[in-house]
Amino acid sequence: EVQLVESGGGLVQAGGSLRLSCAASGFTFDDYAIGWFRQAPGKEREFVSCINIKDSRTYEIDSVKGRFTISSDNAKNTVFLQMNSLEPEDTAVYYCVADVLVSAIVVGRADYWGQGTQVTVSS
Repeated sequence: EVQLVESGGGLVQAGGSLRLSCAASGFTFDDYAIGWFRQAPGKEREFVSCINIKDSRTYEIDSVKGRFTISSDNAKNTVFLQMNSLEPEDTAVYYCVADVLVSAIVVGRADYWGQGTQVTVSS
């Protein structure tokens, strides 16, 4: 059974930091790309960032460049999203996603989705 378990969300003041973790199981980690989506109240879900485990290439949207960093610990089948300089606009439920194709993740068609973790940034 495929599982993506997110952790690390919480409440933080603007300018603060959080690190999200996504523990993956049930598939061959090295064959996949793992990423993060977010959905704010009343808004459509939005691709944030992903990493292709095979070649460690990373992708992210412009609004988080320089603030968010995605990385992986392949020995632990875990992906991290380090979020710095958080802004109230980053408030959302963050979902870990996985697919063999980066392109599927970017367009929101990943095969696997976690349950999500809430990130709230106060002003």
